[in-house]
Amino acid sequence: MNRPRGSVSYDNTGRIVLVTGGASGIGEVLCQRFARSGAQVVCVDLVKPVTPPGDDSIVFYQADVSVEAECEQAVAWTIEKYAALDILINNAAIQPAESYVPLDQLPGELWQQMVGVNFSGYSFMAKYALRQMKQQAQGVVVNVASGQGHRTARQVPAYGPIKAANIMQARQWGLEYARDGVRVVSVSPGAIETPLLRATLKEQGGDAIVANRHPLGRIGQPAEVAQAILWLASEDASFVTATDLEVDGGLGAFASFAEPYPMPDDSQDS
Repeated sequence: MNRPRGSVSYDNTGRIVLVTGGASGIGEVLCQRFARSGAQVVCVDLVKPVTPPGDDSIVFYQADVSVEAECEQAVAWTIEKYAALDILINNAAIQPAESYVPLDQLPGELWQQMVGVNFSGYSFMAKYALRQMKQQAQGVVVNVASGQGHRTARQVPAYGPIKAANIMQARQWGLEYARDGVRVVSVSPGAIETPLLRATLKEQGGDAIVANRHPLGRIGQPAEVAQAILWLASEDASFVTATDLEVDGGLGAFASFAEPYPMPDDSQDS
């Protein structure tokens, strides 16, 4: 029986949104969804989007978020151009295939690179965005963390611990700036269909196995994460701060010692 499922729409007319890592994956869909809802979006990334934005609602600003001065400049450019900054979404992250090793085999330069982008970049962007939000007495910061920030596995010595730190960043900032009119939250996706996932899917077991680890039995879509963030950034979530939302297909509820779901007979690893 095909029953009605319901839907929600948002109006972000006049709001200024900055999305890091906005050129692909979850970030790209975030830019599109916020622009579609009426916001002016600044897409910050090291590389330009493969598909240029179709209108002026999304503008590209090139920056390396691991460099503090470039984060400061990105926020300053946004404020100079639009006179405000309402939402910061810290999304830029890397997880190279070569990082899937035990800690004693992780190259030091790779550790530094991942900390620079995935952790320091979040702090640098928030540092300058929060200054503006305090002046406005209004704003929302969203850290895109990960299910790996809540639970771990073998051979992920950098990504998971850093993502756990992203969750704690949001909690700390949420407490720090709660009386300044600023809310700060994090979102922890499960496996989401993005270039980042595709680049390491083989190391994680392939499509079918990764999908089957989730109780809903599939890999998530970037739009499903984006819709959760649209809600968190809206007034509908006005009493939500300093917390994390797991958008993970039930992955976080599944104990490691639990009986796994049987594999579908027609599934094939890629």
